[in-house]
Amino acid sequence: MSRIGKQVVTLPEKTEINVSDRSFSVKGPLGEIERELHPSIGVKVNGRDVTIEPKRLTLESKALWGTYAAHLRNMVDGVNKAFEKKLILEGIGFKSEVKGDEIVFALGFSHPVKVKIPKDLKVTAEKNVITVSGMNREQVGEFAGKLRALKKPEPYKGKGMRYADEVIKRKQGKKTA
Repeated sequence: MSRIGKQVVTLPEKTEINVSDRSFSVKGPLGEIERELHPSIGVKVNGRDVTIEPKRLTLESKALWGTYAAHLRNMVDGVNKAFEKKLILEGIGFKSEVKGDEIVFALGFSHPVKVKIPKDLKVTAEKNVITVSGMNREQVGEFAGKLRALKKPEPYKGKGMRYADEVIKRKQGKKTA
């Protein structure tokens, strides 16, 4: 039995859910998010309370029960308040700026690195802090991870791109005799 799946999701004001046979969508002040529904999982709406239930108890449906409950909770949170990830760019000469629908980095390579910004996300770059925000938690996390992978933080000087809440374990350099 899924502990997360058993929990009831209460919809805030100005938030509505539409359930069809193969998908469900959540609509709120920031927009609408839709997700496909697995055939062994069902969504029940009772006023402002929403529950996820497996249609038949199989090993697969038990595994997906809590997953879909977490997806629903993230969708409800996302349409009411945008998710946000902050990245910090550290290093001499490392720069970032948003130009139109792409973000351009100077990361010490021989060429500038350009990354296209997905249309659902909002990206801002101020000094050395890059903020990725949007209503879909998966998209925000995936894009932030993609940006971080361009120049991962190194352990000796701490140069590179890291999450704002990430702690880099520093290593001691070479010792002189």
